[in-house]
Amino acid sequence: MENFGQERESWLRGFLELPNGIPDADTFRRVFERVDPQELSEVLREWLGNRRRDGAVVSIDGKTIRGSGNHQHKAYHVVSAFVSENHITLGELKTEEKSNEITAVPELLEMLEIKNCVVTADAMSCQRTIAHKAREKGAEYVLSVKENQPNLLESIRDYFAAFMPDCPSERTIEKGHRRIEKREYFLETDIEWLEEREGWDGLHGIGAVCSQVEEKGQQRVETRYFITSLTDVSAFANAVRGHWGIENNLHWCLDVAFGEDSSRARKDNSPLNLNVLRKIALSLLKNVNLGRMGLKKKMFRAALSTDTLSLILLSLSHEK
Repeated sequence: MENFGQERESWLRGFLELPNGIPDADTFRRVFERVDPQELSEVLREWLGNRRRDGAVVSIDGKTIRGSGNHQHKAYHVVSAFVSENHITLGELKTEEKSNEITAVPELLEMLEIKNCVVTADAMSCQRTIAHKAREKGAEYVLSVKENQPNLLESIRDYFAAFMPDCPSERTIEKGHRRIEKREYFLETDIEWLEEREGWDGLHGIGAVCSQVEEKGQQRVETRYFITSLTDVSAFANAVRGHWGIENNLHWCLDVAFGEDSSRARKDNSPLNLNVLRKIALSLLKNVNLGRMGLKKKMFRAALSTDTLSLILLSLSHEK
């Protein structure tokens, strides 16, 4: 950061007062260790504007910053709320361990403005408290069901084994990179028979997604199950597809394009503040049009040209 500042000092003075010149590396380190990451996140997102439409899919999932642990603390685990349609992270919350997502997710939802959105989460977050908090905030929900809810999973699996062909459904086919993926989405809203529905606020349906992937002459078949407050199979299918975006468009990009897991920042708040900055940078890079260009090429262009850097930094904030 110090080296970049020295090379771009004249450009930076167009935005900043620098009475003592560019801060040195130790100053940057001390600042990132001490700044409150939650405050930094809120300030930056207020600058950008949290653009999302009604009905947007807000995906909740956690990621461990693997290189952030030291002798004082374990590697930080951060739960994020991500809108994949425009690559905006609405907020995040640190937990001590992955298992603490169950308590962190309701707290994160409380922080967010998610009215008229659809909250999606994986099986760890398939909890009554999380469904209740989503409904309390005016949102719908789609939650994955796995073995941590054994009775619920068994009832849903048995129902679809017997009646799947009779349920409303929607089918998609995706082709690319020598891979064909067929998905069929099923939604059943007549669930008066479901004993386990008690205590789930706003539960209106159970869903199943059957995936068939053909790749390199091999075929894989998988069926996943869900509970939801939605009653339309197309909205359900859209929410399930949207949730996969948090892995592909957020976590994968943080690791591959930004090298987050290889970062050596470990002390105090440094890993968390850099995590916030990476997500903001990702939003900016994904939402600027520089032609057919991947993330790393955009970052390289920005390093070469202050005109490109200005375009990336200012484009999204000007669309409020």
